[in-house]
Amino acid sequence: MQSYQRIRRKKVAEINVVPYIDVMLVLLIIFMAVTPVITQGVKVDLPQAESEQLPEDSKPPFIVSVTSEGAYTIKAGEADSEPVPGGDKGAMEQYITEKAMGYLAVNQGAPVVVAGDKAVRYEEVILLMVALKKAGVPQVGLMTESPN
Repeated sequence: MQSYQRIRRKKVAEINVVPYIDVMLVLLIIFMAVTPVITQGVKVDLPQAESEQLPEDSKPPFIVSVTSEGAYTIKAGEADSEPVPGGDKGAMEQYITEKAMGYLAVNQGAPVVVAGDKAVRYEEVILLMVALKKAGVPQVGLMTESPN
């Protein structure tokens, strides 16, 4: 009878990294897919020079003011300031959008300026800028006080 010997192999003490590479590639794909969804923002054209007054020959600006309590007022050109009717944020945003669209339809190229109280919440200014963007305003200026 023939005997048959089993060949003993030396044990390998290496880690198999292939499954880890697969997991890392899956995680990379997930992060690549989710990152564009997470990133949000509002495009703001910041001035490239020192702050200066509007030119004398420019059209009267459309000014939207917001107080620290969240009350909005609109000054369209030479007209007196008018308060934005209170209510929910959506109705106020629509009112501001309609007023801005109406003013800019008549006065094309007129500057649009946001005047905010220094204690106003950042969220209020962002909501105001979103409303102006919906009205088709290409640029929004921020009104400041002179330090003198």
